[in-house]
Amino acid sequence: MSDGIDNFQDPLIPSDNQEAEGELVPQEIIPANSSLPPQLTIMPLQGKPIFPGIILPIMIGNKSDVEIIKHTEAQGGFIGLILTKEQNTEITGLQQLHSVGTVAKIYKTVVMEDGSMNLFITSLKRFKPIKALSQGVPLVAAVEYLDEYPGADPDEIKGMTRSIFSELRSLSDNSPFFTEQMRLEMFSIDQPGRVADLVSSILNTDRQNQQEILETLNIHDRLEKALMLIKREQELTRIQKRVSKEINERVEKIQRQHFLREELKFIKAELGESTDGKSADYKRFRQAIDALHLTGEAKEQVERELEKFEMLEPSSADYGVCRNYLETIINLPWHNSSREKIDLKHSQELLDDEHYGLEDVKERIIEYLAVRKLRSNTKGGIICLVGPPGVGKTSIGKSIAQALGRKFFRFSVGGMRDEAEIKGHRRTYVSAMPGKIIQSLKITKTRNPVFMIDEIDKLSNSYQGDPSSALLEVLDPQQNDSFRDNFLDLPFDLSQIFFVATANTTDTIPGPLLDRMEVIRISGYTEHEKMEIAKRYIIPKSLKEHGLTPEQVQYEDKAILGIANGYAREAGMRNFEKITNRIHRKIAKRLAMGEESVLPIIVKEDMLEGFLKKAPFRNDEQLRITEPGMTMGLAWTALGGDTLMIEAMALPSSKGPSLQLTGQMGDVMKESANIAYSYAQVVAPKFGAPKDFFEKHHVHLHIPAGATPKDGPSAGITMTTALVSLATGKKCPQHWAMTGELSLSGNVLPIGGLKEKSLAAQRAQITNIIIPKANADDLKEFGEAVTSRISYHPVERIEEVLELMFDNQL
Repeated sequence: MSDGIDNFQDPLIPSDNQEAEGELVPQEIIPANSSLPPQLTIMPLQGKPIFPGIILPIMIGNKSDVEIIKHTEAQGGFIGLILTKEQNTEITGLQQLHSVGTVAKIYKTVVMEDGSMNLFITSLKRFKPIKALSQGVPLVAAVEYLDEYPGADPDEIKGMTRSIFSELRSLSDNSPFFTEQMRLEMFSIDQPGRVADLVSSILNTDRQNQQEILETLNIHDRLEKALMLIKREQELTRIQKRVSKEINERVEKIQRQHFLREELKFIKAELGESTDGKSADYKRFRQAIDALHLTGEAKEQVERELEKFEMLEPSSADYGVCRNYLETIINLPWHNSSREKIDLKHSQELLDDEHYGLEDVKERIIEYLAVRKLRSNTKGGIICLVGPPGVGKTSIGKSIAQALGRKFFRFSVGGMRDEAEIKGHRRTYVSAMPGKIIQSLKITKTRNPVFMIDEIDKLSNSYQGDPSSALLEVLDPQQNDSFRDNFLDLPFDLSQIFFVATANTTDTIPGPLLDRMEVIRISGYTEHEKMEIAKRYIIPKSLKEHGLTPEQVQYEDKAILGIANGYAREAGMRNFEKITNRIHRKIAKRLAMGEESVLPIIVKEDMLEGFLKKAPFRNDEQLRITEPGMTMGLAWTALGGDTLMIEAMALPSSKGPSLQLTGQMGDVMKESANIAYSYAQVVAPKFGAPKDFFEKHHVHLHIPAGATPKDGPSAGITMTTALVSLATGKKCPQHWAMTGELSLSGNVLPIGGLKEKSLAAQRAQITNIIIPKANADDLKEFGEAVTSRISYHPVERIEEVLELMFDNQL
């Protein structure tokens, strides 16, 4: 069946070469119902309905529609035009068409060269198809012609007609759509029904509204609907005029400003006047921003800010903020990157040259660089170096930057309590500034530096925000490719930055922040490593800083070991460096005053006390076990490992067993002491203690250095051993130490920080350490430098500990 036609000239719009188009049909030529055929060939309309009383052209291109026209001309030239219910559908019957259409008379046909037709028709009257008389093409139907009726008082209809004319006159004056011919023909109509039809066909409304008006036979209701359409068209016309006016005003303002600026530049150039500071800044900003080749949101924001800068007066409060913002924009490395070249052999040599020892740490770094090289990954990394002060965390970060061929920048976040230090201040604040990250990028002028975030375990928080939460966005690989600083308010890619964080302990680092970093632990140095570091790095550096030379001052190995053991007995080398500086200051004074004449000055072990006075760390009675009830333990602190002497004393008591704890123990350590006390009462008789010892004595357990807070479960077996030693009267052997958590059932549980504790034991001349058996595998990672001078005794039960201490006196 036919697809229908939808390409016809709008009514009343005259064509350039057709004089008859767009004319109204005179009322006297519209035939009566008796003169119209009782059946019509139906032509479906896909676009909009055609109203009666109009002469208009229709273009026919579809072959089936051409056949319909030929059939119609053979039957007298009358055709029924009905709108389809749905657009672009295949028409198979009357059920797909609306119930009312318009009968038209074809009075002229023009056949084109390509077989299509141009028709000129006169639409005559409304009709309703009653019954289909044929199937296929063409569709023929029996029809009933419809007559309109007033539906209201003639005066009311006349008043509504005048209202429509009045509104049409206003609409036609403001709309270019209405031609002069259309105005003349509209206002010459004297029939209300035709006025409504004409208005409905002219106005730009949807097909359903037009079909509804076509189906309305009540002239009053039809006029009312037409009036509503005019009102809606008037509102649309007003909106269109307002929008056009606003756009024109905006364009004219921009053009006027542009012309005035150009004229001002020309006048200044003609007068030979130098531009002011603002003009020079604007020109500099303009050139720099054009060279950045920004895109998207960044380009739009910066262009707006530059336009704002141009409009502001230098005396304005916003001028400085705007200028600072643009300065930040043009100084950021939007596209500048350091070329990364990873040479693993060179990196290994670099680490070996600058860092003695720390073999496990250097191996981890080389492995990390190897993975980056194989993946050809341009993304940054996030590692966290954890260790005591003075072990070389910062210098390792610098070595990583050198190995990668990148720039290095360090800033500390210790004590930071304002998140604006990380993410910047909003520009609504006076003297607003970007955060540390953006400021650092301005300084390095590269988008892929190595950033060292120092003291990340010492972040604080306050009412001003939580900096650790702000760092989550910086260190999260899934977010930092679009980091948004509050001051910048633009996404900036931080994903190529290699972040190296440092910390003394992971305990105070928030869990989500720690989860985003790969932790590399640096435990500390052995005596041998300290001596080599002192010879290779610290002493030569200190001599140079104090104006001395190696030919003037030399050290014996025993003197270096004496400094390490007596004056700088910590995990790192920071205090060692301070001690050597003190020695060199005294030597420099002697040389400057002429008190020394024999060179070189050889620093010997017996000279240290003369330079430095009495050593704070001595292998004297404070580290010796002199009586029962004393046991040497090992502890881990943020400053490294340390020895811990446990002392127990028994006082006669008639009130039953009781325990007193002193030495600033924390809650966890107090719980361990209570477990040790309970289990000691059970196990002590097995090793020769009187069964009623604890019943008749009040026990006092103390840890010296009472001003220092202590906590943790790893002293459990040490306290148990001290209590059993007290009860049995057996003294623990010298040069033995132990560490391990005790359960209530007597099991020895694993502990942490064993390497740091081992280094502390080595510094204290400990030769035997009792450790939990679960920690025995950790010894494989320590290296020979740590384990060669110490014998380790893994145990699973507290009874094994007591047997080693009392049945095998060494």
